[in-house]
Amino acid sequence: MGRPSRPSPSPPVEPTPSHDDIEKGSKRARHKSKVPPPPPPSKLWKPWLMPLVFVANISVFLYTMYVNDCPHTSGTSKCILYEYLGRYSFQSFKENPLLGPSYITLQTLGGLDWTQVVEGKEYWRLFSCMWLHAGLIHLLINMLSLLGLGIRLEREFGFVRIGLLYMISGFGGSLTSVLSLARKRIVSVGASGALFGLLGSMLSELITNWSNYMNKCSALLTMLLIICLNLAIGFLPRVDNSAHIGGFVSGLLAGFVLLMRPQYGYISSKHVPEGYQIKHKVAKHQVHQYVLFGISLVLLITGFAVGLQRIRRP
Repeated sequence: MGRPSRPSPSPPVEPTPSHDDIEKGSKRARHKSKVPPPPPPSKLWKPWLMPLVFVANISVFLYTMYVNDCPHTSGTSKCILYEYLGRYSFQSFKENPLLGPSYITLQTLGGLDWTQVVEGKEYWRLFSCMWLHAGLIHLLINMLSLLGLGIRLEREFGFVRIGLLYMISGFGGSLTSVLSLARKRIVSVGASGALFGLLGSMLSELITNWSNYMNKCSALLTMLLIICLNLAIGFLPRVDNSAHIGGFVSGLLAGFVLLMRPQYGYISSKHVPEGYQIKHKVAKHQVHQYVLFGISLVLLITGFAVGLQRIRRP
């Protein structure tokens, strides 16, 4: 009885030899070093966490303006757009040029205040300040950055890693901000630290996954230009640049830990059909990826530990 015919596989690769072929010493059995088919392209994640963070920030700002109640606390004559917004109208430009609530409201709802964090031991403000914004202009700028950076990263790396990176960067920015002496007289709010962390993680992702990029120098120069322009904004009046720098450094280090990819040319064993051998197998990760992972993890943990100790014992 003849052997049953085989359907041609897709993609057209050499099938695994049968037992009869091996016994007969066919040419197919003696040439098993053919290159296996390329692995399937990695699937992109469907982003939902960063859009949820976007909605949460908008909702918190609306709640902030509701609590602020400018007409009741300052009088209708001192509220901007009272005729259209009523209770949600903004404080005067003299008090808040960013179209937002009062200093007292931001402080009450969890703004980062040096005295309350260091002397009052209200450490929860290190996280609560990430969800508050000084005004409508501040909110719009940050949310545009969130949609531009966060969704792209979540699509590539998933919600778990990007969610952790967002919170680590935000915490690092808050910690750096409260350790700055200038913060003793200012209430700091905003997601800027977390957003600068996402920007920093894009730089570390480029460095640690260097072999996966084609136009390496062009990508690096473009990234450095974007980073310099964003950090330069921090020198404008009323901008908390210490939170930007702290968030950026935290995100940079966290990116080396969380965003490491397999190097170019690596093929997982699950993508190699049975009966094939790879002559020049590429390692999953390069040495510099492991080195950056270890150094960054140590620096991140050490930096947070030292910062928290300084807050507890100023």
